[in-house]
Amino acid sequence: MGLEEWIMMRVLILGGVAAGTKVAAKLKRLRFDAEVLILTKDADISYAGCGLPYYVGDVITDREKIIVNTPEKFAALTGAKVLTGREAVKLDAAGKTVTAKNLATGEEEVYPYDACVISTGASSIVPPLQGVNLKGVFTMRTPDDAEGLKNYVKASGAKTAVVAGGGFIGLEVAENLLEQGLDVTVMDMAPQVMPGFDPEFAAYGTRHLEKVGIHVSTSTKMEGITGSEKAEGVQTDKGLIPADVVVLSLGIRPNTAFLKETGLEFAKNGAILVDKSLRTNLPDVYAAGDCAVVSNRLTGERAWAPMGSAANMEGRVLAEVLAGREKEFAGVLGTAVVKLPGLNAARTGLNEAAARAAGYDVETVVAVNDDKAHYYPGADNFITKLIVDKNTKKLLGIQVMGPGAVDKMVDIGVTAISLGATLEQLENLDLAYAPPFSTAIHPFVAAVNILLNKMNGDLESMTPAEYMENRGEGYRVLDAAQAPSIPNAKFVDVAQVHGPLEDVDKDEKLMIICTKSKRAYMLQQRLKYFGYTDTTVVEGGLWFNELPVKGK
Repeated sequence: MGLEEWIMMRVLILGGVAAGTKVAAKLKRLRFDAEVLILTKDADISYAGCGLPYYVGDVITDREKIIVNTPEKFAALTGAKVLTGREAVKLDAAGKTVTAKNLATGEEEVYPYDACVISTGASSIVPPLQGVNLKGVFTMRTPDDAEGLKNYVKASGAKTAVVAGGGFIGLEVAENLLEQGLDVTVMDMAPQVMPGFDPEFAAYGTRHLEKVGIHVSTSTKMEGITGSEKAEGVQTDKGLIPADVVVLSLGIRPNTAFLKETGLEFAKNGAILVDKSLRTNLPDVYAAGDCAVVSNRLTGERAWAPMGSAANMEGRVLAEVLAGREKEFAGVLGTAVVKLPGLNAARTGLNEAAARAAGYDVETVVAVNDDKAHYYPGADNFITKLIVDKNTKKLLGIQVMGPGAVDKMVDIGVTAISLGATLEQLENLDLAYAPPFSTAIHPFVAAVNILLNKMNGDLESMTPAEYMENRGEGYRVLDAAQAPSIPNAKFVDVAQVHGPLEDVDKDEKLMIICTKSKRAYMLQQRLKYFGYTDTTVVEGGLWFNELPVKGK
């Protein structure tokens, strides 16, 4: 149906945070004559869930700043109607009605629709363990959660905190509790924090967290929370961790239980399956946001991406569909960015493990490059991992860490992946340069160039993952840093190499390491010229990898 064929319709939206309010606002801009009603369980709508940890840490001091719109403001601004305190309890797809419970009166109310949008979001997972209902135990999903944690920390004089869950929200809560002066431990059942990052990047992030004072305990199972009236500790399979405050950040579960008997198709986690136009398998029923499963833009496979960014984009597309336009949602890439104390981390696309599982012939590189002109105040480094398909040389994924604008690097990667760009198309991108912002060869392009060097055989290297697996066993270590940096290794100043090295045989297995791998690469090229046949550079150098160096 085109806009010119529009027939006024009643659009009922269940849920009013990201996707739901975006559908309503965009649809009313396209068709102001549409009757749009939002039913939401909470008193707040359109709040910034991703900003909650920063409210806890007083980076954002005013609660009202994380409430994007009140129901009254939103209704006046858009023309949509909002009813709060209504919990949807039944969907009758045949009769085209939704039954909702009025939480103020306890009565059930029936709402008819021509089109129903399910955007009920997701809720924090709370495990059925002893102590989860004690005072001092919190989740982090709504403004009330953040308000409660913030007030409790101040009122109780809490000194210790455990954050159960090493995902992005958990790590951001940990950072902000650290800023409040608490002794913080992050624990996770998984073997690493920072899900979605490859293990070597997660390991680097863990080492950084430990350096700044956040304890990290992975492969650790929570067995309960101790205390009689309030939280006093977290019992784990590795022992007791003292905790005046416990934050459960163990993941989220789609709010779809009330829809189980409707005939809707669900993913294993309870999220609703939709097509590219956000339609469900039921007529005139749509879904978007954290309660829906869309697709991966790169692979086409089903993907659950419970992110505010994805929810807003899905909502915008869905509004156009409801307005009668031919529109499809292209899918998600799993793009994410997190701020840690003194370190930012971002990723998009497939990580190495996922790329191999998807059947790609994978090549990777880890590069350490200046994030802006090295002489400019505040200059530091980006640690970048690129994942590509060997056959097509198309970018599949990128992971970046550093204290600077890692989002800028990853956003270039998003663009490249979305447009199917090859490394050759990326190697001379005319990106913005001035000393306060970048380097003359942009750090993204520099990483691409290093990967091209590796793929064409100029650079022969060992990845950090291979280094962690002791692939360097049996190699002789050459220290190529500007000054001796590796105990018991032969130091070689590349600027002084004008012929074969003394006491180094040309057929020896040589592992070359410097601070960031640049001088190691230069030494490798020179040694190749002088007839050395078996050299490998450790990607990321001492900047990224841990000593002791594995070698002889």
